[in-house]
Amino acid sequence: MASPSRPFSLSLLPLFVLFLSFCHSVSAIKFNLPAFRYPPQKCIWNPAHPNSLVIVTANVGPGVNQRVDIEIVDSGPNRNIYLSKRGIKAESRLAITTHSEGEVGVCLRNYIDGDVKLSHEEQSKLSRVIDLDIDIGADAVDYNAIANQESLSGLETEMRKLEGLVKEVVDEMNYLKKREERFTKTNFSTNKRVQNFAWFSIISLAGLGAWQIFHLRSFFKRKYLID
Repeated sequence: MASPSRPFSLSLLPLFVLFLSFCHSVSAIKFNLPAFRYPPQKCIWNPAHPNSLVIVTANVGPGVNQRVDIEIVDSGPNRNIYLSKRGIKAESRLAITTHSEGEVGVCLRNYIDGDVKLSHEEQSKLSRVIDLDIDIGADAVDYNAIANQESLSGLETEMRKLEGLVKEVVDEMNYLKKREERFTKTNFSTNKRVQNFAWFSIISLAGLGAWQIFHLRSFFKRKYLID
C-alpha cells in the first residue's frame, strides 16, 4: 500500500522546489540618482527577520564631480545605522546582520563634490546610474564557497540551499503565528475595554436617571404639587 504514495510524493517535489524559489528575499533595482549640493536620501526598503544576513551589492556608474554615500538602516524607532560608507565607486559589496524584526533600508545620496561652480541647467544634468542588488536570508549565503570549503557535491549543495529556504519558511510561519497571537490579545483586550465602557455607561445613565427622579420628586414636594 505504500508504493503508490511514493510516485505522488516525487511528483510534488518540483512544485515544492518551485514554491521555495518564490520565497527568496531578493530585490534588484536600477535607477538614476540625481546629484545635489544637499541631496535628499533615496531609500530602498525590504522586510527582514532578526539575525538575517543581508548582502547589498551596489554598482555605481561613472560621474564627474559627484560622490555617492550609502547607509544601511532599519525601520525601528531609533533608526539604527548598521553601516555607513562615503564615496562608493564601481562595485561595492556590503554585508550586515539584522538585529530586530522590521524593514532594512538601503539609503543613498549623490553629492556634487568639490567647489565646482555649475549653472542650474548643468546641475540638473548631473546624475549617476545605480544598479542595486539586495539579498536577504538564505539567498545571501554563498553556497559555492561553502561547497568548496566543505567539499560538498552538487546535490548536497542544492540540499543545503533547500534547507536554508525551508528554515526561512519556518521562521516566517513562526513570525506570522506570533503576530496572530499578538493581534488576538489586542482584539480581546479591546473587546474587554469596550464591554467595561458599555457597563459603565449603563450604570452612569441609570444612576443619573435615579438622581433626576429623586430631585424632581423633592422639587414637586417643595412646590406642594405632590404629597
